Amino acid sequence: MRLGRPGAFRWALLPTVLLLHTCDGDSTGPGDEPPVVDRHAAIPADAVKGTPANDENPPILHSGEFQEPVPLPVISTAGAEDAPFIPAGAEELYLFFAADVRQDASIQIRDPVNGIWVSKRVGGAWQEPTLVWLQGYDVLALNGCPWVGGDEMIFCTAREGYAGLNWFRAVRSGGAWKDWELLSFQAAHEVGELHIHGDELYYGSGRSGGAGGQDIWRLTQAGSEWVNPVNVAAVNSSADETRPFVTADGNELWITRTYQGTPAVFRSRRVGGEWQAPELIVSRFAGEPTLDAQGNLYFVHHFYVSGVMREADIYVAYRK
Repeated sequence: MRLGRPGAFRWALLPTVLLLHTCDGDSTGPGDEPPVVDRHAAIPADAVKGTPANDENPPILHSGEFQEPVPLPVISTAGAEDAPFIPAGAEELYLFFAADVRQDASIQIRDPVNGIWVSKRVGGAWQEPTLVWLQGYDVLALNGCPWVGGDEMIFCTAREGYAGLNWFRAVRSGGAWKDWELLSFQAAHEVGELHIHGDELYYGSGRSGGAGGQDIWRLTQAGSEWVNPVNVAAVNSSADETRPFVTADGNELWITRTYQGTPAVFRSRRVGGEWQAPELIVSRFAGEPTLDAQGNLYFVHHFYVSGVMREADIYVAYRK
Protein backbone atom coordinates (compact mmCIF):
# COMPACT_ATOMS: atom_id res chain seq x y z
CA MET A 1 0.00 0.00 0.00
CA ARG A 2 1.73 3.17 -1.17
CA LEU A 3 -0.39 5.85 0.44
CA GLY A 4 2.17 6.46 3.14
CA ARG A 5 1.84 6.63 6.91
CA PRO A 6 -1.36 8.25 8.22
CA GLY A 7 -0.66 11.85 9.10
CA ALA A 8 2.61 11.92 7.15
CA PHE A 9 1.56 14.17 4.31
CA ARG A 10 -1.14 16.47 2.94
CA TRP A 11 -3.01 16.19 -0.34
CA ALA A 12 -1.97 18.90 -2.78
CA LEU A 13 -5.28 18.99 -4.63
CA LEU A 14 -7.64 18.85 -1.63
CA PRO A 15 -8.35 21.63 0.88
CA THR A 16 -6.28 21.36 4.02
CA VAL A 17 -9.41 21.52 6.18
CA LEU A 18 -13.06 21.20 5.14
CA LEU A 19 -15.68 21.98 7.77
CA LEU A 20 -18.38 19.85 6.15
CA HIS A 21 -17.68 16.32 7.27
CA THR A 22 -20.20 14.81 4.89
CA CYS A 23 -18.24 11.57 4.59
CA ASP A 24 -19.04 10.38 8.12
CA GLY A 25 -21.46 7.47 8.30
CA ASP A 26 -23.62 6.26 5.42
CA SER A 27 -24.39 9.33 3.31
CA THR A 28 -26.15 7.36 0.58
CA GLY A 29 -29.91 7.37 0.50
CA PRO A 30 -32.11 4.39 1.38
CA GLY A 31 -32.21 1.91 -1.46
CA ASP A 32 -29.36 3.59 -3.33
CA GLU A 33 -27.44 1.15 -5.49
CA PRO A 34 -23.67 1.53 -5.73
CA PRO A 35 -22.29 2.59 -9.11
CA VAL A 36 -20.87 -0.19 -11.28
CA VAL A 37 -17.07 -0.17 -10.98
CA ASP A 38 -15.01 -2.45 -13.25
CA ARG A 39 -11.36 -2.72 -12.25
CA HIS A 40 -10.38 -4.49 -15.50
CA ALA A 41 -11.89 -1.73 -17.65
CA ALA A 42 -10.02 0.90 -15.63
CA ILE A 43 -6.57 -0.53 -16.36
CA PRO A 44 -4.83 1.54 -19.09
CA ALA A 45 -4.54 -0.11 -22.48
CA ASP A 46 -0.76 0.35 -22.45
CA ALA A 47 -0.27 -1.37 -19.08
CA VAL A 48 2.08 -4.35 -19.38
CA LYS A 49 1.26 -7.40 -17.28
CA GLY A 50 4.15 -8.59 -15.19
CA THR A 51 4.63 -12.36 -15.16
CA PRO A 52 7.25 -14.77 -13.79
CA ALA A 53 8.51 -15.10 -17.37
CA ASN A 54 9.32 -11.38 -17.79
CA ASP A 55 10.17 -10.56 -14.17
CA GLU A 56 13.63 -9.03 -13.80
CA ASN A 57 13.59 -9.55 -10.02
CA PRO A 58 11.50 -12.61 -9.09
CA PRO A 59 10.95 -13.34 -5.40
CA ILE A 60 13.37 -15.75 -3.75
CA LEU A 61 12.05 -18.40 -1.36
CA HIS A 62 14.29 -19.18 1.64
CA SER A 63 12.08 -21.67 3.48
CA GLY A 64 11.50 -25.37 2.94
CA GLU A 65 8.00 -25.10 4.43
CA PHE A 66 6.46 -23.63 1.28
CA GLN A 67 6.23 -24.25 -2.44
CA GLU A 68 7.69 -21.68 -4.83
CA PRO A 69 5.55 -18.50 -4.82
CA VAL A 70 3.28 -17.84 -7.81
CA PRO A 71 0.84 -15.08 -8.81
CA LEU A 72 -2.59 -15.60 -7.28
CA PRO A 73 -5.05 -16.55 -10.05
CA VAL A 74 -8.07 -14.31 -10.70
CA ILE A 75 -6.75 -11.63 -8.34
CA SER A 76 -3.65 -10.49 -10.25
CA THR A 77 -4.03 -8.08 -13.18
CA ALA A 78 -1.94 -5.53 -15.09
CA GLY A 79 -3.02 -3.02 -12.46
CA ALA A 80 -1.59 -2.98 -8.96
CA GLU A 81 -2.87 -5.32 -6.26
CA ASP A 82 -1.36 -4.50 -2.89
CA ALA A 83 -1.85 -4.69 0.90
CA PRO A 84 -3.46 -8.17 1.11
CA PHE A 85 -5.20 -9.15 4.32
CA ILE A 86 -7.03 -12.37 5.24
CA PRO A 87 -9.05 -12.07 8.46
CA ALA A 88 -8.82 -14.87 11.03
CA GLY A 89 -11.53 -17.47 10.46
CA ALA A 90 -12.81 -15.86 7.24
CA GLU A 91 -12.78 -16.94 3.60
CA GLU A 92 -12.10 -13.38 2.49
CA LEU A 93 -9.10 -11.65 0.98
CA TYR A 94 -9.01 -7.86 1.23
CA LEU A 95 -6.58 -5.87 -0.90
CA PHE A 96 -5.80 -2.42 -2.24
CA PHE A 97 -6.16 -1.94 -5.99
CA ALA A 98 -4.86 0.88 -8.18
CA ALA A 99 -5.61 0.83 -11.89
CA ASP A 100 -2.52 2.83 -12.89
CA VAL A 101 0.56 2.94 -10.66
CA ARG A 102 1.94 5.83 -12.70
CA GLN A 103 -0.70 8.15 -11.28
CA ASP A 104 -0.08 10.16 -8.15
CA ALA A 105 -2.42 9.47 -5.23
CA SER A 106 -3.93 12.94 -5.72
CA ILE A 107 -5.13 11.71 -9.13
CA GLN A 108 -6.11 8.21 -8.00
CA ILE A 109 -8.49 9.66 -5.42
CA ARG A 110 -10.73 10.94 -8.22
CA ASP A 111 -11.70 7.44 -9.38
CA PRO A 112 -13.47 5.07 -6.93
CA VAL A 113 -11.92 2.06 -8.67
CA ASN A 114 -8.78 2.82 -6.65
CA GLY A 115 -9.34 1.52 -3.15
CA ILE A 116 -10.13 -1.57 -1.08
CA TRP A 117 -11.55 -4.66 -2.78
CA VAL A 118 -12.52 -8.06 -1.38
CA SER A 119 -12.45 -11.55 -2.85
CA LYS A 120 -14.42 -14.48 -1.42
CA ARG A 121 -13.10 -18.03 -1.50
CA VAL A 122 -15.71 -20.48 -2.76
CA GLY A 123 -14.98 -24.18 -3.16
CA GLY A 124 -11.31 -23.52 -2.49
CA ALA A 125 -10.96 -20.90 -5.26
CA TRP A 126 -10.71 -17.13 -4.88
CA GLN A 127 -13.39 -15.26 -6.81
CA GLU A 128 -13.27 -11.99 -8.74
CA PRO A 129 -12.97 -9.18 -6.15
CA THR A 130 -15.66 -6.57 -5.59
CA LEU A 131 -15.18 -2.99 -4.46
CA VAL A 132 -15.71 -2.20 -0.78
CA TRP A 133 -17.58 1.11 -0.54
CA LEU A 134 -16.39 3.08 2.50
CA GLN A 135 -17.72 6.52 1.59
CA GLY A 136 -20.76 8.13 0.01
CA TYR A 137 -20.91 7.53 -3.73
CA ASP A 138 -20.32 11.23 -4.43
CA VAL A 139 -17.43 11.64 -1.96
CA LEU A 140 -13.75 11.68 -2.94
CA ALA A 141 -11.82 9.07 -0.94
CA LEU A 142 -8.80 6.84 -1.36
CA ASN A 143 -8.92 3.92 1.09
CA GLY A 144 -6.28 1.31 1.90
CA CYS A 145 -4.34 -0.54 4.64
CA PRO A 146 -7.31 -2.79 5.57
CA TRP A 147 -7.46 -4.78 8.81
CA VAL A 148 -10.63 -6.78 9.47
CA GLY A 149 -11.69 -8.56 12.64
CA GLY A 150 -15.19 -10.05 12.63
CA ASP A 151 -17.53 -7.24 11.61
CA GLU A 152 -15.05 -4.42 12.26
CA MET A 153 -12.71 -2.87 9.72
CA ILE A 154 -9.92 -0.40 10.36
CA PHE A 155 -8.46 1.28 7.30
CA CYS A 156 -6.40 4.29 6.30
CA THR A 157 -8.01 6.90 4.12
CA ALA A 158 -7.54 10.26 2.47
CA ARG A 159 -10.92 11.91 1.92
CA GLU A 160 -12.93 15.06 1.71
CA GLY A 161 -13.36 16.80 5.04
CA TYR A 162 -10.07 15.66 6.55
CA ALA A 163 -6.47 16.78 6.31
CA GLY A 164 -3.92 14.23 5.13
CA LEU A 165 -4.19 10.50 5.73
CA ASN A 166 -6.16 9.21 8.71
CA TRP A 167 -7.32 5.99 10.31
CA PHE A 168 -11.03 5.22 10.04
CA ARG A 169 -13.27 2.48 11.42
CA ALA A 170 -16.31 0.81 9.80
CA VAL A 171 -18.74 -1.90 10.88
CA ARG A 172 -20.40 -4.57 8.73
CA SER A 173 -24.18 -4.72 8.76
CA GLY A 174 -26.45 -6.44 6.27
CA GLY A 175 -23.45 -7.45 4.17
CA ALA A 176 -22.21 -3.87 3.71
CA TRP A 177 -19.60 -1.80 5.53
CA LYS A 178 -21.27 1.19 7.18
CA ASP A 179 -20.96 3.83 9.90
CA TRP A 180 -17.42 4.75 8.93
CA GLU A 181 -15.88 7.16 11.39
CA LEU A 182 -12.57 8.72 12.30
CA LEU A 183 -10.43 6.56 14.59
CA SER A 184 -8.12 8.74 16.64
CA PHE A 185 -4.96 7.17 18.03
CA GLN A 186 -2.77 9.28 20.27
CA ALA A 187 -0.61 11.35 17.94
CA ALA A 188 2.55 10.48 19.87
CA HIS A 189 2.11 6.80 19.01
CA GLU A 190 2.61 7.55 15.29
CA VAL A 191 0.59 4.50 14.26
CA GLY A 192 1.38 3.08 10.82
CA GLU A 193 -0.03 -0.03 9.13
CA LEU A 194 -1.38 -2.24 11.88
CA HIS A 195 -2.65 -5.62 13.02
CA ILE A 196 -4.80 -6.27 16.09
CA HIS A 197 -4.66 -9.57 17.94
CA GLY A 198 -6.76 -9.71 21.10
CA ASP A 199 -5.76 -6.81 23.32
CA GLU A 200 -2.53 -6.15 21.40
CA LEU A 201 -2.09 -3.81 18.46
CA TYR A 202 1.10 -4.19 16.43
CA TYR A 203 2.17 -1.51 13.99
CA GLY A 204 5.08 -0.09 12.07
CA SER A 205 6.41 3.34 13.00
CA GLY A 206 9.44 5.57 12.74
CA ARG A 207 8.79 7.06 16.18
CA SER A 208 11.83 7.77 18.37
CA GLY A 209 13.17 5.16 20.75
CA GLY A 210 13.50 2.33 18.25
CA ALA A 211 16.38 0.45 16.67
CA GLY A 212 16.53 2.77 13.67
CA GLY A 213 14.32 3.52 10.68
CA GLN A 214 10.84 1.99 10.91
CA ASP A 215 10.25 -0.47 13.75
CA ILE A 216 7.48 -2.77 14.96
CA TRP A 217 5.71 -1.43 18.05
CA ARG A 218 2.95 -2.82 20.26
CA LEU A 219 0.07 -1.05 22.00
CA THR A 220 -2.15 -2.58 24.69
CA GLN A 221 -5.89 -2.06 24.92
CA ALA A 222 -7.21 -0.29 28.02
CA GLY A 223 -10.95 0.16 27.74
CA SER A 224 -11.55 2.01 24.48
CA GLU A 225 -7.97 3.31 24.25
CA TRP A 226 -4.73 1.89 22.89
CA VAL A 227 -1.89 2.78 25.23
CA ASN A 228 1.67 2.06 26.35
CA PRO A 229 3.71 1.81 23.14
CA VAL A 230 6.43 -0.82 23.48
CA ASN A 231 9.15 -1.44 20.95
CA VAL A 232 9.14 -5.14 19.96
CA ALA A 233 12.93 -5.17 20.14
CA ALA A 234 13.40 -8.85 19.25
CA VAL A 235 12.10 -8.36 15.69
CA ASN A 236 13.66 -4.95 14.96
CA SER A 237 16.99 -3.97 13.48
CA SER A 238 18.71 -0.96 11.95
CA ALA A 239 16.74 -1.72 8.76
CA ASP A 240 13.03 -0.94 8.32
CA GLU A 241 10.45 -3.31 9.85
CA THR A 242 6.82 -2.66 8.96
CA ARG A 243 3.42 -4.20 8.08
CA PRO A 244 2.96 -6.77 10.87
CA PHE A 245 0.64 -9.75 10.66
CA VAL A 246 -0.09 -12.00 13.66
CA THR A 247 -1.40 -15.51 13.06
CA ALA A 248 -4.73 -16.47 14.60
CA ASP A 249 -3.06 -18.55 17.34
CA GLY A 250 -0.87 -15.57 18.31
CA ASN A 251 2.32 -17.60 17.95
CA GLU A 252 3.78 -16.07 14.77
CA LEU A 253 4.52 -12.45 13.89
CA TRP A 254 5.14 -11.88 10.18
CA ILE A 255 6.75 -8.62 9.09
CA THR A 256 8.26 -6.81 6.13
CA ARG A 257 11.94 -5.94 6.52
CA THR A 258 14.32 -4.24 4.11
CA TYR A 259 16.84 -6.89 3.09
CA GLN A 260 19.66 -6.33 0.62
CA GLY A 261 17.97 -3.15 -0.55
CA THR A 262 14.44 -4.46 -1.21
CA PRO A 263 11.44 -5.54 0.91
CA ALA A 264 11.42 -9.10 2.23
CA VAL A 265 9.13 -11.25 4.36
CA PHE A 266 10.36 -12.41 7.78
CA ARG A 267 8.70 -14.47 10.51
CA SER A 268 9.17 -14.41 14.28
CA ARG A 269 7.88 -17.15 16.58
CA ARG A 270 6.64 -16.56 20.12
CA VAL A 271 8.32 -18.93 22.58
CA GLY A 272 7.48 -18.79 26.28
CA GLY A 273 5.54 -15.60 25.65
CA GLU A 274 8.49 -13.83 24.02
CA TRP A 275 9.09 -13.03 20.36
CA GLN A 276 12.26 -14.53 18.88
CA ALA A 277 14.64 -13.18 16.26
CA PRO A 278 12.86 -13.30 12.87
CA GLU A 279 13.89 -15.64 10.06
CA LEU A 280 13.93 -14.78 6.37
CA ILE A 281 11.15 -16.48 4.38
CA VAL A 282 10.87 -14.66 1.02
CA SER A 283 13.13 -11.90 -0.32
CA ARG A 284 13.37 -9.51 -3.27
CA PHE A 285 10.40 -7.15 -3.62
CA ALA A 286 8.20 -9.26 -1.33
CA GLY A 287 6.21 -7.70 1.49
CA GLU A 288 2.98 -7.25 3.44
CA PRO A 289 2.52 -10.92 4.41
CA THR A 290 -0.79 -12.51 5.38
CA LEU A 291 -1.76 -16.15 5.93
CA ASP A 292 -4.95 -18.13 5.46
CA ALA A 293 -6.33 -20.83 7.78
CA GLN A 294 -4.33 -23.49 5.93
CA GLY A 295 -1.07 -21.65 6.60
CA ASN A 296 -0.51 -20.59 2.99
CA LEU A 297 1.53 -17.41 2.67
CA TYR A 298 0.29 -14.45 0.61
CA PHE A 299 2.36 -11.34 -0.07
CA VAL A 300 2.79 -8.44 -2.49
CA HIS A 301 5.39 -8.65 -5.22
CA HIS A 302 6.35 -5.47 -7.08
CA PHE A 303 7.56 -5.70 -10.67
CA TYR A 304 10.41 -3.35 -11.49
CA VAL A 305 11.61 -2.72 -15.04
CA SER A 306 14.91 -0.84 -15.36
CA GLY A 307 14.49 0.41 -11.81
CA VAL A 308 10.91 1.66 -12.27
CA MET A 309 7.96 0.00 -10.53
CA ARG A 310 5.46 -1.03 -13.23
CA GLU A 311 2.84 -3.04 -11.32
CA ALA A 312 2.20 -5.18 -8.26
CA ASP A 313 0.58 -8.57 -7.80
CA ILE A 314 -0.54 -10.75 -4.93
CA TYR A 315 1.60 -13.89 -4.79
CA VAL A 316 0.94 -17.07 -2.85
CA ALA A 317 3.39 -19.66 -1.52
CA TYR A 318 1.36 -22.77 -0.71
CA ARG A 319 2.39 -24.70 2.34
CA LYS A 320 3.85 -28.12 1.54
